[in-house]
Amino acid sequence: MTAENRADHGTDHGPAAPLTERQEERRRRILDASTRLASRGGFDAVQMREVAEEAGVALGTLYRYFPSKVHLLVAVMQDQLRHLHTTLRKRPPAGADPAERVAETLMRAFRALQREPQLADAMVRALIFADRSVSAEVDEVSRLTTAIVLDAMGTGHPTPARRSVVRVIEHTWHSALITWLSGRSSIAQVKIDIETVCRLIDVTAGDA
Repeated sequence: MTAENRADHGTDHGPAAPLTERQEERRRRILDASTRLASRGGFDAVQMREVAEEAGVALGTLYRYFPSKVHLLVAVMQDQLRHLHTTLRKRPPAGADPAERVAETLMRAFRALQREPQLADAMVRALIFADRSVSAEVDEVSRLTTAIVLDAMGTGHPTPARRSVVRVIEHTWHSALITWLSGRSSIAQVKIDIETVCRLIDVTAGDA
């Protein structure tokens, strides 16, 4: 089996080999196609055969990159978070203290999702449906979210207490997103919940 095929099939043990330029371009097409389909029709619109056709790849090739629709949509969420992180680094939040900056950051993320509610719903449903086979991908979503929050806090190396607060903020953020998508919470309520939980950062200010 060639190096390219091993990378496609994921048969090597240990860390995955870096993708070649051609593989990365193919993966990019798949993610872009999935994002377009999810934006138009949500979770149900992302069918593997339609994704393959939209991306211009063989169905078998798609499955080598992403074993299931859930794997694929969690990867789309990773992609969206990386884009958000890049944007936030170019235009960082302007709040006067860590709590304000984190709240502003999460609300900016929320507004971005608000513009694409079908895509937001598809990604969140994928996280809810993810089982142990998708644990590495879900962990990466959590890692990216943590990095965004810590950047907004701007406190350098966080203490265990601060990391615990970050986890609680992330849980609240995801819960608020789910309740908004299900129509059980208003945008105004989401803002209140996010600002409230971010005040926990002030509680651990002395531990920074």
